[in-house]
Amino acid sequence: MKQIVKRFGSVLANDHVDFSARSGEIHALLGENGAGKSTVMSILSGLYRADSGEIRIRGQLERLGSPKTSMALGIGVVYQQFRLVPTMSALENLILAEKTRLWQGRAWMKAKREQIEAIAATYGLEVVLERQVWQMSVGEQQRLEILKTLYRGADIVLLDEPTSVLTPAEAEQLYATLKRMKEQGATIVVSTHKLKEVMASADRISVMRKGKMIRTMAITDTNVHELAGLMVDKEMSTPMRAARQEAGEPILTVERMSARGDHGQLALHQVNFKICAGEIVGIAGVAGNGQKELAEVLTGLRPQQGGSIDYLGQSLQEASIRKRIDLGIAHVPEHRLKTALAGSLGSVENLLLKSYRTTERSRWGAMRTRSNKQWTEEMIAQFQVSTPGPLAPVQQLSGGNQQKLVFAREISQNPRLMIAVHPTQGLDIGASQSVHHMLMELKDKGSGVLLISEDLDELIELSDRILVIYGGQIVGEFAADEVDVERIGLLMAGISSAERGIR
Repeated sequence: MKQIVKRFGSVLANDHVDFSARSGEIHALLGENGAGKSTVMSILSGLYRADSGEIRIRGQLERLGSPKTSMALGIGVVYQQFRLVPTMSALENLILAEKTRLWQGRAWMKAKREQIEAIAATYGLEVVLERQVWQMSVGEQQRLEILKTLYRGADIVLLDEPTSVLTPAEAEQLYATLKRMKEQGATIVVSTHKLKEVMASADRISVMRKGKMIRTMAITDTNVHELAGLMVDKEMSTPMRAARQEAGEPILTVERMSARGDHGQLALHQVNFKICAGEIVGIAGVAGNGQKELAEVLTGLRPQQGGSIDYLGQSLQEASIRKRIDLGIAHVPEHRLKTALAGSLGSVENLLLKSYRTTERSRWGAMRTRSNKQWTEEMIAQFQVSTPGPLAPVQQLSGGNQQKLVFAREISQNPRLMIAVHPTQGLDIGASQSVHHMLMELKDKGSGVLLISEDLDELIELSDRILVIYGGQIVGEFAADEVDVERIGLLMAGISSAERGIR
């Protein structure tokens, strides 16, 4: 790519970008959210057309005018937001665009299945092909996306924040797969902001900042601190440590609570814990051990099958979602654009989703348009959301700014309890620190916070207590000053202290 320019209205997303990647290498495209990485990926995939500049594939000048053109040139993309049909099976998603004759029928399908299974086995990307996508975990969906790209014969593979939805074990497996692809001569471009992963897996690194390409270098010629400085144009700040304080009265008490998962299985079994005022309680565990179901039960999105949930002295068993919102329970869900925001709407509408019924926001059934816009602009300024304007569709914002908008809406309701699920997933250093500060401010004001995260460093940094969940049960609890990373890791893997002789 040479001198690539791409504008979105007044926003210059790519400012005369030069970028190149070689056969047989893993090339990391590094930068904060909004640095222009995803735009580079989208131009290469044919989703966007560059305003100016040129692109050469294997030395030949190409015009990438559509995704079909890019795919024909062997370019495959795995996006951060999955391109899958939820109501179709994994196999149907893989062969969705293919043509066949009616008479080919079962023999054709059998041959395709065998071909797909062979690719999956080769790269360690086993997927249950009969399972519908909506029934799959986030990690399984990610594996399906990668398998789809390989199945279509791509030898230039672009991955946009590929590990933002994966567990550490899955991320390790992914990079093992990428290294095998590299050994076979594939070109791998990984757009990310995770410095440790880059240093462990990439061959070369290109750093972007504010739409510009800053520098390209070999992994052996740099280090984490230099990369962080290039990304944010300042020294990496010292990690914030949570201020420990005495917790107040219980806000939430959960006793012997159970719930079923999407497949009818028992996803939570006899769960007991409490959250007090001015306390952050972290939930540590590998994805798929009941975290999703726990957040959904507490917010009213999933029914409980037994036990009790006491919130500020009253039972939540029969409380509707609206009732829980009115009682001061806030929720930052795992998927920003899937369950937290309406991507095609602007900041005004998204901030009003939980408060449009109030007299401040509407009167006699009509929205207070002028004051709502002014209020939105104040919220955007207060939470430092970078956006072209309050009416711009939020799907155009970077992941970090989308997350700030979600927090702005939830915090504006003055919650007594915040349930935050993977709140910094896919965010860069600066955006993650903003989220951490917002959670700490809630704690300092006396609210309770349930922090569900797969980032153990984040949990240790912020939590007053850490609960470990495995198989839908709480299998361990650690106070902030008693954290034992080895024991937590073993419990997350389902290995008890007795099994390993740890006392």
